[in-house]
Amino acid sequence: MAIPALPEQSRTSPSPNSLETFNTATPEDARRTLLTCLHSHRWSRRLTDHRPYPDLDALLAASDEAAYDLTPGDLAEALAGESLPVLPEDTYEAAHMALDAAHAAYEARFGHVFVICADGIAPDEVLDHVLAEIRARLTNDPEEERVVVAEELRRLARGRLAEVSGF
Repeated sequence: MAIPALPEQSRTSPSPNSLETFNTATPEDARRTLLTCLHSHRWSRRLTDHRPYPDLDALLAASDEAAYDLTPGDLAEALAGESLPVLPEDTYEAAHMALDAAHAAYEARFGHVFVICADGIAPDEVLDHVLAEIRARLTNDPEEERVVVAEELRRLARGRLAEVSGF
């Protein structure tokens, strides 16, 4: 199942049997679905192993709990599956250059892609928000940034899990 690119994250209308389908899927199918959301084998395995979930809130709570237990290696694995937010097609070339330059500085400092959850940010404000956040987070020390990254991955996972669950 494809994960929508930022900033076009959206929620689909509920599908009455999607959580039940997930709960009863084979472990391999459930893990494969979760990997599209989480990009971490350990995180996906943990959520798969704790099925069934009575509702979306229980699934999200389990995901949050598992996210707090991710090792640095698990975070690196999850980060490897992430990419920068996609800018709208009509964005000026200068904006693309500014985002590329900011991301290059971030990646040089921290060694991984910049991640941010843009849920709730108006599409026409995403670029400014992302650029401001990259610049602000460049001042973090590596341990501070690891904590921020883990939280952003957790927030991204919540939105993606809600989407694949049909809520």
